[in-house]
Amino acid sequence: MGDDKILLGHGGGGLLTRSLIDDEIVSRFGQGPLKGLPDGALLPAMKGRLVFSTDSFVVSPGFFPGGNIGDLAVHGTVNDVAVSGAKPMWLSLALIIEEGYAISDLRKILDAIKAAADDCQVQIVTGDTKVVRRGQCDGIYINTAGIGELIDGFDLNPNAIRPGDKVIVSGNLGDHGMAVMAAREGLGTGRLKSDSAPVHRLVQSILDVADKIRFMRDPTRGGMAATLNEVVADRDVGVLLDENRLPFSLEARGLSEMLGFDLLHVASEGRMMCVCDGAIANDVVNRWQTLPEGANACIIGEVKQDSGMNGRVVLETAIGGRRVVDVPQGELLPRIC
Repeated sequence: MGDDKILLGHGGGGLLTRSLIDDEIVSRFGQGPLKGLPDGALLPAMKGRLVFSTDSFVVSPGFFPGGNIGDLAVHGTVNDVAVSGAKPMWLSLALIIEEGYAISDLRKILDAIKAAADDCQVQIVTGDTKVVRRGQCDGIYINTAGIGELIDGFDLNPNAIRPGDKVIVSGNLGDHGMAVMAAREGLGTGRLKSDSAPVHRLVQSILDVADKIRFMRDPTRGGMAATLNEVVADRDVGVLLDENRLPFSLEARGLSEMLGFDLLHVASEGRMMCVCDGAIANDVVNRWQTLPEGANACIIGEVKQDSGMNGRVVLETAIGGRRVVDVPQGELLPRIC
């Protein structure tokens, strides 16, 4: 295939479609169950229970500091499976491509998908490609679905959260959302990059204390504020955050202050949060800090039981006051995933 543009014929099911799939898809992912292009992947039988997740990625722009829509699609789905207490195994890959899209950009995205899948030790096993007319799609959209095997020991349930539990995050919050915003608006970002990355190794590092992990989540759309409010909603506990402990990069903090964003509302795509028994919190932090994706892990808050806090997320500010951290309202950022 020449290094040119996507044509409507690439989605028509004929020779151009076969050329696109053989040259760009099968050449990267066709060594396993995808070989032969079956309509459904034949996967090895598994003895345990399965976790199944799906997500669609329409990020704009498709290329941003620290990644692109391709590795973001892999990380997003792998992370959803991992924080459900499962080992990610297989992914589907569906592409919706706009007529006129540069094949050179498609190759960069597919190479990023391949590198991310290899890093996460997951296989692309089935997929689909469609081409739509110019103007019907913003370049390229990606849908991925993931399947993983549930890991023995985890019994994740927000109802199990109790007073004294600690809230831990694996690193700086909000870098992804601010990096995408800066790229879209042409703002100088300096060293600000997306935090897009896998979190499955963070989960694997705490398997032996899985029975003391109450809840795990990756704080994507809506950021940490949305995630924690979901955890405590309609429950007789709340979360008290310590502003002095919140991990924000200098670049994200500076840009958010300039634009008026609350970084607790801004998405991360390579971070995870867990609520765990307070007795093991420091141990979890220490384990995460030995991994590149957990280098800035820290405890940011504690679960409390108080009539004034139950069902709420409250931030204790650096000057000693308190404010409620609400669920984000409206569309705060342009398409960050």
